[in-house]
Amino acid sequence: MSVTIYGIHSVRQELLSGSHSPRQLFLAMKKPSPRLEELSALAQERGIPVRMVGRPELDALVGEGRHQGVVLQLKSFEYVALETLLEQRASGSPGEAFFLILDSISDPRNFGAILRSADAAGCHAVIVPKDRACPVTGVVHKASAGALANVPVCQVTNLARTIQQLKKAGIWVFGLGAEAAGSLFSQDLCGDLALAVGCEGKGLRPNIRKQCDAVLAIPMSGSVSSLNVSVAASIALFEVVRQRRKMTA
Repeated sequence: MSVTIYGIHSVRQELLSGSHSPRQLFLAMKKPSPRLEELSALAQERGIPVRMVGRPELDALVGEGRHQGVVLQLKSFEYVALETLLEQRASGSPGEAFFLILDSISDPRNFGAILRSADAAGCHAVIVPKDRACPVTGVVHKASAGALANVPVCQVTNLARTIQQLKKAGIWVFGLGAEAAGSLFSQDLCGDLALAVGCEGKGLRPNIRKQCDAVLAIPMSGSVSSLNVSVAASIALFEVVRQRRKMTA
């Protein structure tokens, strides 16, 4: 399925990364700004056709999105295979394994925000289920602020089986749950690991919770009982970063 990326920053990051397969770049038909001229030059360097079009056509390509005068169409978004991720770890990729598992995240803006945090935290890949979850779309690209150009996304058919494969490869899997007895801040997160975050409102599905080595809660002192999933994921990701940096300091 083709994906449409829009917005100056997202398109620029995609053109610079060269990680996917752009089909065509659309630019607003007006006096070019320096930023749009840069995007045109980047596209031409990669042999990507550039079309100057009116704003109504750009509006039609992205729907309600704010395109800033630029739209990039990809032939398709290229998910990475789980086997590829595990082979890279087995071949001695530098650093301890650090994956993020998203269980049935349906909101594209939350998905994009999580990808942005995953990139900032140095996460090696984000693993998502094929069904009952948001795929990579233009809205996800926009919300990720260019992170999708750097963070591999692995789409799997069976998330529970995937967790079993990760554990078999020596990777600990820790889930997040607001009601869990264990504390995220008390758990040693310095080995090869994957964090599992559940969907908005319901959290991790029961069968996914059962596969986790432990389910941990983010300690909270206020009156709210839960956090937005993108906020919770960010806190967990950077607790891993904090602990690992402390160990190497």
